[in-house]
Amino acid sequence: MKRNDYISWDEYFMGVAKLSALRSKDPGTQVGCCIATANNRIASLGYNGLPQGCNDDEFPWNREGIPLETKYLYVVHSELNAILNFAGNDLTGCKIYVTLFPCNECAKAIIQSGIKEIIYGEDRYADTDSVKASKKLLDAAGVIHRKYKPSNKKLTIEV
Repeated sequence: MKRNDYISWDEYFMGVAKLSALRSKDPGTQVGCCIATANNRIASLGYNGLPQGCNDDEFPWNREGIPLETKYLYVVHSELNAILNFAGNDLTGCKIYVTLFPCNECAKAIIQSGIKEIIYGEDRYADTDSVKASKKLLDAAGVIHRKYKPSNKKLTIEV
């Protein structure tokens, strides 16, 4: 295998985030993330879903309607899940790879946890107040956020 046949760390961690997203039961938006340490080790993973012990079939997955009948009051975002799932005691200096740009609530958790860089796949809600607030918070706290730049490599994984 030639050296250029290997994937980069960004490709590796974003690939893990995309794979994690596939665990989400959300029929509308599957989001995954991977937190990596400064020395390129996986610290934690997450995807958007209900809190532990809550049955996916007993809660709504609707995007519109009366708030208590939509998913938004119940779902834990991938970033917060990964931070809460972390078994260590310090995420300072880590990077978080996430398939969708974090909302303002996740941005607060990212900042508080000490994560210093966000690499995101999509920013489809850039015009929402939540993402505008998120970027303002991240910039004020000095958290770098950059769009993932995929290579032209096509990978196929069979499981």
